[in-house]
Amino acid sequence: MPSEARSPRLAVLIDADNASAKIADGLFEEIAKIGEASVRRIYGDFSSARSKSWADILAKHAIIPQQQFAYTTGKNASDITLVIDAMDLLHSGRFDGFCLVSSDSDFTRLAARIREQGVDVFGFGEQKTPESFRQACRRFVYTENLLPSATADTGDEASEIKSLQPPSAATPILKKVMAQMETEDGWVRLGAVGTQLANMASDFDPRTYGSRKLSDLVRNTKAFEIDHQDNGPLRIREKPKVARKRNRK
Repeated sequence: MPSEARSPRLAVLIDADNASAKIADGLFEEIAKIGEASVRRIYGDFSSARSKSWADILAKHAIIPQQQFAYTTGKNASDITLVIDAMDLLHSGRFDGFCLVSSDSDFTRLAARIREQGVDVFGFGEQKTPESFRQACRRFVYTENLLPSATADTGDEASEIKSLQPPSAATPILKKVMAQMETEDGWVRLGAVGTQLANMASDFDPRTYGSRKLSDLVRNTKAFEIDHQDNGPLRIREKPKVARKRNRK
């Protein structure tokens, strides 16, 4: 019997100074959707109160701490060590992807260098993360979407989740993607829209707008018509603009 395809092997590198321990459960659940977290390392000064919250949960997720004492104020030895380890792991040729967990733009060049080698980079950081780092990653996930309050299972898949932005904020980019897709009647397949979104905006995520799935988000914007016939693909198109009537004097 042919062996099952192996899950992508991932190296997870966490910047403890720029990531909250509260995301740990959601983080590794999200990473499990991508592949296998073969390497799990976290970098920081765990003797400081700032990183102690991570120290309390390392064993739960089998994360290996890389202790870096802050001998000099303003010098981040943790970042340097993370980059050195990342390059060593990259050149080992054993990994299909890297998960960089940080909101620090200093890792932009690292992400770009890894991708130059043909290896995927998945970033995880807060909404404040500079665009340069977000776009250097193949995909970027806002850690606010991984917090327990945002990912709690209510038992109702259709229920809304906590949103960082209103659904209407997603309408412009959805329209932009659809405008780039050639169509005669305006209808486009939602699956194709999702693929194009991933290529255009690495940080696009329906959860940011309070929806679990792209189809839910499209409905919640109320800006698109939806067509889903039996056994057919779900299609969407922009609602026609309604002409305003002028008041006659």
